[in-house]
Amino acid sequence: MTDTSTTKQFNTDTGILNAQDACIVLVKTEWNAAIVDELEKGCIAELKKHKVTNVITLTVPGAFEIPFGIKNYWSNVKKKKRPDAFIALGCVIRGETPHFDFIAKAATEGVVQLNLLLPVPTIFGVLTVENEVQAKERIGGKYGHTGERAAITALKMIALGQSFKK
Repeated sequence: MTDTSTTKQFNTDTGILNAQDACIVLVKTEWNAAIVDELEKGCIAELKKHKVTNVITLTVPGAFEIPFGIKNYWSNVKKKKRPDAFIALGCVIRGETPHFDFIAKAATEGVVQLNLLLPVPTIFGVLTVENEVQAKERIGGKYGHTGERAAITALKMIALGQSFKK
């Protein structure tokens, strides 16, 4: 289980450079919309704290489609309008069949492949949980807010990439 007291991720004094000119694309799912909408709200609120205003949201049906949505966006948008990072937002809740395992694995591996393929980071903000209670605990409950963490991670990864260009 995630314990937010053991992480330095929320220390935004390091790793985040001037991010106000950054463009970030959120790719969110329609599936489990109530949870995903809260992930998106937390993510956008955190980006606004860091003065990031160029946030584009794309919607895909489910977590399985996230990698396709990101790859197609990257391939089809003009180079000048390409984002500095993508954030994948979704929620996969275990059901009675192995479908959960296939979807969670496919979404995870798809994001890994994107991180190796694209020159910009793709942040994994997809909840893979046993039930709705666990999902709610991760959108502002006792385990913090995954949307906020995804935003901070994106900003830190953009800063890391910029540091290599100096």
